[in-house]
Amino acid sequence: MCGLAGRWTSTRRTPGEPRVAEALVQMHRRGPDARSVVRVDIGDGELVLGHARLSIIDLSDDGVQPMWSTDRQFAVVFNGEIYNYLELRNELRALGHRFHTRTDTEVLLAAWREWGVACLTRFVGMFAFAIFDRASRRLTCVRDAFGIKPFFYEQTSTSFCFASDLLGMRAVLGRPLDVHWQRAWDYLAHGDYDSLPQSFCRDVFHLPPAHLLEVDLDTGSVAAPRRWWRPDPTLRTAGSFTDAADGFRHHFVDSVRLHMRSDVPLGAALSGGLDSSSIVCVMRHVAPEAELRTFSFIADDPALSEEHFVDRVNTTTSARGHAVRCGPTDLLRDLDDLVLTQGEPFGSTSIYAQYRVFQRAREAGVTVTLDGQGADELLAGYIGYPGARFRSLVETEGIPAAVSFMRGWTKWPGRRRRDGLMYIAAEYVDGDVYQGLRTLSGRSAVPAFLRRNAALARNLRISHPRYRDVFDDDTRGRRLVAAMSSALTHRGLPALLRHGDRNAMRFSVESRVPFLTTTMADFLLGLPEEYLLSSTGETKRLMRAALRGIVPDDLLDRRDKIGFQTPPRWLLDTGLQARLVHLLRDDEGVWPAGALFDRAMITATLDGLATSRRAPPPWLWRVINFALWKERVIDAR
Repeated sequence: MCGLAGRWTSTRRTPGEPRVAEALVQMHRRGPDARSVVRVDIGDGELVLGHARLSIIDLSDDGVQPMWSTDRQFAVVFNGEIYNYLELRNELRALGHRFHTRTDTEVLLAAWREWGVACLTRFVGMFAFAIFDRASRRLTCVRDAFGIKPFFYEQTSTSFCFASDLLGMRAVLGRPLDVHWQRAWDYLAHGDYDSLPQSFCRDVFHLPPAHLLEVDLDTGSVAAPRRWWRPDPTLRTAGSFTDAADGFRHHFVDSVRLHMRSDVPLGAALSGGLDSSSIVCVMRHVAPEAELRTFSFIADDPALSEEHFVDRVNTTTSARGHAVRCGPTDLLRDLDDLVLTQGEPFGSTSIYAQYRVFQRAREAGVTVTLDGQGADELLAGYIGYPGARFRSLVETEGIPAAVSFMRGWTKWPGRRRRDGLMYIAAEYVDGDVYQGLRTLSGRSAVPAFLRRNAALARNLRISHPRYRDVFDDDTRGRRLVAAMSSALTHRGLPALLRHGDRNAMRFSVESRVPFLTTTMADFLLGLPEEYLLSSTGETKRLMRAALRGIVPDDLLDRRDKIGFQTPPRWLLDTGLQARLVHLLRDDEGVWPAGALFDRAMITATLDGLATSRRAPPPWLWRVINFALWKERVIDAR
């Protein structure tokens, strides 16, 4: 796990080395073990590559980057891990390559030389890297299939800059960042973020998951990002359910085994839910004698606490558990650092619980953790994408089967018939009709806490953005897996991966996600939909069946989902309220066309919540988070 930064300019009028070096300083927590910068003259211009290293595999100085190939044709800066690097190294040796280090970075260089872009589908891992080819004078930037590792960039006609986070970007660019107000509105009004290439900062983009882009360093032309892998919802495996369960078990156990490769101590983030519990149990299954250490947030609210399930997993696997307990006073103390850590606004205070879990892991001397992100998107988790499954059933088995499924779905905890109807309606309507349904359900395009003014109406799209991924194949009868495919690299998983990466890197911890491999995704997304989501609404059906005998039955049979959740009423702490009042006082400077927030409405909401037992509305955190982010990241000098 590391921090990357780079800068190409068509002239050497403003040297890039100091800026890239400063970017590495700003990102030092991503790579505290070594920092290095190289410069290459390209005609009248220059390319500067920088790397801040967190040592995980081959702890010697052999792993310092930027790393050159033996013939000095290729140079790479690489953030991530290639877990199957040993197998690839043996394959490349048989093809005539020679290796001088034990690093996966050297394997990446050899694989790129041997197979070019085709090497990417051979990698089992997470990565963001930029590789320079001296012969073609081309820089290729790549992000892993799911966007586990970050990659920000900005391009102009005379420059191309990149970094692993926005503080790094600010240093490389040598200027303050500006708010992208459309993305700000999407977040404040609708809670939408990390769903598009555009970041919260104007002119700064995320390289999308499973994409690469190429920069011609002679001309400065930057090709549009292009996909090197995409989720495929086409039915490819029609064998028995038992065969599918055996297949998933094989893929998952093998993935956990690979993800446990490390030259430093490792552990697991354990919420007590099905996904993280399964990872810990499989870790014990593949390493019966290994020391296992788990890290868990334990909520004080009994309704949100999973302490019983955490203890169950630790006892079953003989793991040494480390519990984190915290409250609103702790959040207030760490709030500024949390906002800087995340770099962009985020959804709720639950991200703080994860922040503290990684902090505890680092305090315990653990540098690598395995985490459960991605299982819901690959195995029809959460509440099961009911609208998409209903539509598939209508198209393949008819309305009676679809209605029967919805009846079964509503019998699970936390699922209301009204919500089911809304999910169904959303599958069949779009545009103004869709926004009308949201308004009827109380989700207006202009929420009451936001002001709508003439400048806003002219310049911004105020309706909720809709995301429908377009697949090459007809998705009729495959609506569920199409929705899951979209969630993998669109709205949903990218936000969760961002939270995990930034929180882990804040404490120089490498967070690994063994559910997320392209092999696993290709296998699961090609199965019949009923294998993933049962006719009675049971989510993760395949996983529950596949892991019998490895994971205790009472964990596999859980019907609820909590995760690292913090009590909503944390926001009513008097210190946090005072912070919000202070931020609102300076609201005239937050929005370019005048005051953004309806202060009277927000104050009245706070007063009402203080004397009631109601939970704060989700938008209250967004107001706090956005105003504080702008103060700390955008306006800071």
